[in-house]
Amino acid sequence: MAVEGRSGHKDLSNKSKEQSGLMDMHPRHRQRGTAGTKGRTRTPHPGTETTQSRNKATSYLSPANVKVGTTLIIAAFVGVLHWGYISALFENDRHFSHLSTLEREMAFRTEMGLYYSFFKSIIEAPSYLSGLLFIMNDNVTEYPSVINTLKRFNVYPEVILAGLFRIYTSTMSVVGIETKTCWTVNRGNELSPVESCEGLGDPAYFYVTLIFILNGLMMSLFYIYGTYLSGSRFGGLMTVLCFFYNHGESTRVMWTPPLRESFSYPFLVLQMFILTYILRTPTPGRRSMLVLCVSNICFMLPWQFAQFVLLTQIASLFAIYIIGYLDSEKFLNILYTHMVSLGLCFILMFGNSMLLTSYYASSLVVICVIAISRNFLKLEKMALISWVLQVLIWIFGTVALKALTSMILGVRDDAHIFNILKSKFTSYKDFDTLMYTCAPEFDFMENETPWRYLKTLLLPVVILVFLAICVRTLKDILTSSRKKHTRGQDNESWEHSTSGELVYHALQLVAFAVLAILIMRLKLFLTPHMCVMASLLCSRPLFGWIFSRLNRPLFIFIVVILMSIQGVSNIQTQLNIKGEFSNIAQEELLEWIKFSTKPNAVFAGAMPTMASVKLSTGRPIVNHPHYEDAGLRARTKMVYSMYSRKHAKEVKKLLIDMGVQYFILEDAWCTRRTKTGCTMSEIWDIEDPSNVGKTPLCSILSKESLPHFVTLFQNNVYKVLKVGI
Repeated sequence: MAVEGRSGHKDLSNKSKEQSGLMDMHPRHRQRGTAGTKGRTRTPHPGTETTQSRNKATSYLSPANVKVGTTLIIAAFVGVLHWGYISALFENDRHFSHLSTLEREMAFRTEMGLYYSFFKSIIEAPSYLSGLLFIMNDNVTEYPSVINTLKRFNVYPEVILAGLFRIYTSTMSVVGIETKTCWTVNRGNELSPVESCEGLGDPAYFYVTLIFILNGLMMSLFYIYGTYLSGSRFGGLMTVLCFFYNHGESTRVMWTPPLRESFSYPFLVLQMFILTYILRTPTPGRRSMLVLCVSNICFMLPWQFAQFVLLTQIASLFAIYIIGYLDSEKFLNILYTHMVSLGLCFILMFGNSMLLTSYYASSLVVICVIAISRNFLKLEKMALISWVLQVLIWIFGTVALKALTSMILGVRDDAHIFNILKSKFTSYKDFDTLMYTCAPEFDFMENETPWRYLKTLLLPVVILVFLAICVRTLKDILTSSRKKHTRGQDNESWEHSTSGELVYHALQLVAFAVLAILIMRLKLFLTPHMCVMASLLCSRPLFGWIFSRLNRPLFIFIVVILMSIQGVSNIQTQLNIKGEFSNIAQEELLEWIKFSTKPNAVFAGAMPTMASVKLSTGRPIVNHPHYEDAGLRARTKMVYSMYSRKHAKEVKKLLIDMGVQYFILEDAWCTRRTKTGCTMSEIWDIEDPSNVGKTPLCSILSKESLPHFVTLFQNNVYKVLKVGI
């Protein structure tokens, strides 16, 4: 959970033009710029070859193969459709094809710009290896510290994409194929013309295109996933339609491509699909576990939040295990697979200790111990007591082990996460917590969100599916309980029930709902999972009692028509979003920095702006938007003392001690308020009560920077102050 400045999208569908740097659209015009056999032969009997060929052709056209082929064709179609859809939304919103290189970089705001800067560093290096070594020994991102960005950040996607870009451009250069077309764009409004390039040979174009292709493949996976879970291609189509109809609540990839979720989430879809297959298959093979392990790694490596999602998954699997829907051997194999993937991620991230000290890692160990020693608990005859005991052991064991490993390894990087949750239910506040909770995307789910689900019928359909699974599960448990009391049987007779994967999906839905309610940004897990659950409306085993009375295709068709009333309107609303990125004030700032400061000049300021400074100018910065490291949080707090009520002399000393030479002051950060108590000065009042009531330093410096600072550059948004000598 990186902080995107103190701004963010209030919801996933309606963006703030101010936050994304968008202005009213003004037209741009562009002009083209520049083994053989030995001795023996065999003669087939007449008609033999014809018969064999006919039999082979018949086997290829068997109903099963035709069904699989049709499913794959539809999956490919919806994947391409989603790729085109999000590409069109992104182009409509940014007018990306007409932006200059600098404008495209500025469009990657906050942590997006930080991540893209590592991609840029590798492709601009003399060689791929030298670029990789540079980001592994980086003294620009957190000056003067030298950090391994592969250990600190989740930048493997940029490392891979940079390698692919270098391979692509060098290959096309060898074969003589042009990879991009450049134009001169007249921007109007008395702005100077800029060069704009299209094609995969342009780094930004290549970067976002591959992200959109990956998310197109994700939609193909959703169709296959929904089809497999429901046992019907109607179910796959239901999943896809629900996703499109609730697109603004399901993803942000079309607005913010470089965010970690854009790379990571598609692999969670694959992981959950493979897990569903494993739960449904009586004896899954090693290949299934291998795919699960690889998908786990691909999900965890790009995103620091992945461990919390996998924690909810392990908790859901533990629940279906203790009530008897999952046998011990299969459950342990899944746990071992998770452990292996976690260990490999730990190695690939050069020993990132946050992985080992996570609740996810502790939970894996504790649950594994419970599963191995379950036979020694001797509580099978008292199922309820056994369930409660195992859950309590899991909760207290996980918390204790997490605390112990954190203490041994001296890790406090994720301590703020508990404080964020604590602040949700109490009056607890501190600087770091408010930096998160004052951002709208980290607030509670909006009241309008359930209403949006209701209007597309997604919520009623999912509630119906959820209740059907609950009723079926309750019947299973009561039946098993009666058998135990009458015959003394244990629950082995039903622990391989085919509805085990459905119970898992229901519990996972509850977990995602809790996450989304607590943190609005996490709707991106809840909404797509609701779309997958909606596919079960087409399941004969679950709703055969309806289909025995109603024609199934007709029933599904009616539901889809009712969904489409609002769903089509939602799609049209998204397609009607038109804009063009323009941030002249920041462009002036970056151009001034490039031409008026030395390459080793050190800057500090607001986190989003620092990401842009590093990306577009290459100047060293002391703070940035990736807020997960405890040391970086402390460093940012010192930088943000410029927005406190402290004396200028005290703040200047702090900045000089950090090695800062230039501070970029933004008046908006001094005055804006997302909600009550969320201006920077009000946040500082919690940390620095001795200065409450004084005029904020930023307000004083916006009028006159002397005598402690010297103003070197100023426009209507930014003011560059000279700090050191």
